[in-house]
Amino acid sequence: MTLPFALARRFVAGRTLDDALPALDPLLDDGLFVTLDLLGEHVHERPRAQAFAHAYGDLVERLADYRDARGAAPEAVGISIKLSMIGQVIDRGLAEANLRDLLARARDADLFVRLDMEGSEITQSTLDLFMAVYPDFPDHVGPVLQAYLHRTAADVARACAFGARVRLCKGAYKEPASIAFQDMPTIRWYYRQHATRLLTEGRYPGLATHDDELIAAVQQIADERGVSRDAFEFQMLYGLRPETQRQLVRDGYRMRVYVPYGTEWVPYFSRRLRERKENAFFVLKALVKG
Repeated sequence: MTLPFALARRFVAGRTLDDALPALDPLLDDGLFVTLDLLGEHVHERPRAQAFAHAYGDLVERLADYRDARGAAPEAVGISIKLSMIGQVIDRGLAEANLRDLLARARDADLFVRLDMEGSEITQSTLDLFMAVYPDFPDHVGPVLQAYLHRTAADVARACAFGARVRLCKGAYKEPASIAFQDMPTIRWYYRQHATRLLTEGRYPGLATHDDELIAAVQQIADERGVSRDAFEFQMLYGLRPETQRQLVRDGYRMRVYVPYGTEWVPYFSRRLRERKENAFFVLKALVKG
């Protein structure tokens, strides 16, 4: 069975950039920041990896033009990329060359590039590529770290030492107990520990969560440690908890919405269904309505 794209519209802004850009307008109008994410992962063919690299380069230029036409602040708009789309699982040299070209264009456009994190089999490779390019682009690139991995405490400490901008999330991929915590109370505990270090020692962290318990914990940590509300940002995904996103902005926090688009939306959409039962109920309701 082929899933109709209509089911994914709540979580995916469109199949093309032209479809997705209008979805940014109401978010920016309400004071939210946005990060655009061209969907795709684990590309094994060199021509296809090159095509994605070119598409991301075009995205940087078009998004910068869009931002400037709106008069938005530079930090209000960014992009996110999975390195496995641009050659990571094909050839390290290819991936680094493509990433450097993208970051040079992003630096010229004053656009921040987030390196998304995927499954644990390429976690080290992703961080190695990040560290290879970071000295040349310290203000325009930062990694994602996943709270449920056993290794993340060391990765957070290293990022703080280098002054790298980190996005912290729980982790969305199924990983074995040998490398990742499995139960939610433990994952939340480690998220709070990592968030505390990033807030107090890090550089403008992005704290990505839809979890009310963790949102409250971050707010409490920031208040207790005297961390200004403009020294970090909350981050959520497009289509998830839009009223909470706007309430956080009204409360004086910075909020960034990750806005995905593209034709390769099925893996992303499937992960959203697994994450929250409310998402699955939404899709079932849409199916019943026809």
